[in-house]
Amino acid sequence: MKYATLSQTGDLMPTLGLGTWQAPPDVIESTVYKALDLGYRHIDTAFNYNNEEAIGNAIKQWITDGKGTRRDLFITTKLPHVGNRASDVKKFLNLQLSRLQMDYVDLYLIHVPFGFHCNLDTLTPVVKENGEYELDMDTNHVSTWRVMEQCQKEGRIRNLGLSNFNEAQISKIIKNATLKPQVLQVELHAYFQQLELRKFCAENNIVVTAYAPLGSPGAKDHFVNKYNYNPDTFPDLLGHTEVMEIAEKRNKTPAQENSDIYDFELTPAELNRLKKLDKGEDGRIFNFLFWKGVEKHPEYPFNFPDTSEKTAE
Repeated sequence: MKYATLSQTGDLMPTLGLGTWQAPPDVIESTVYKALDLGYRHIDTAFNYNNEEAIGNAIKQWITDGKGTRRDLFITTKLPHVGNRASDVKKFLNLQLSRLQMDYVDLYLIHVPFGFHCNLDTLTPVVKENGEYELDMDTNHVSTWRVMEQCQKEGRIRNLGLSNFNEAQISKIIKNATLKPQVLQVELHAYFQQLELRKFCAENNIVVTAYAPLGSPGAKDHFVNKYNYNPDTFPDLLGHTEVMEIAEKRNKTPAQENSDIYDFELTPAELNRLKKLDKGEDGRIFNFLFWKGVEKHPEYPFNFPDTSEKTAE
């Protein structure tokens, strides 16, 4: 296993993590247990994935079976879009820790920069009659972040980070934070390489975690089935000629996952072939427009013209 050192705490984050989006509870328990047996130590989940409780069960059983300890693991979860306000941080974090059966998480991310009003009975977004999601127009990143800092001081969070934030939004957090973001999790794959954002993060000692590194081949069906949202175009990275040719030469699958990613390296020429696949913004898959009306939120991250700051009291 290889690790990234988080700049403010010195914690070691495994560079290989198991993403659990779209993994249903009845599948995830055995999947996480098997992944831990294979050598995975970084498990990434979120409130919105609806599988934290099952993941907690799997980890507890793995520890009970004498396979390892909590300290061997790096667990990431995320503050949901329905809890993206200072007054809700501790409520959701406490619920998530309870579901995970843990006293702390190694990394806690603000999942998205925008917020929705919450249906308190279901803990899901309020949806209006016209199908649009009811936006919380008072989303304030700085005030939310400051409560997360309190939770870090209390020992319930080891490291803080962001997900799906743009450079201006990250800069606002950095300017106002005591504990600066350690990690940024964003969509990142051959069609969408985010070169400028990665450069900005490197300059600010922020570790970048990629989600959808394979182009998320299951995402389109999820968009259609859950949200009735069908993207005009959808990539097939795993079937791309360049990817398939390089994989065949290395005797690997195009997806090549698990710990076998550490037993080979691509040549500069092969890396250059993959770099040329970058489509910039046209390569983005997750624009969140499946949440109808989300682009009207002032903190929608992909058309964010206003860099002025709201001051948190």
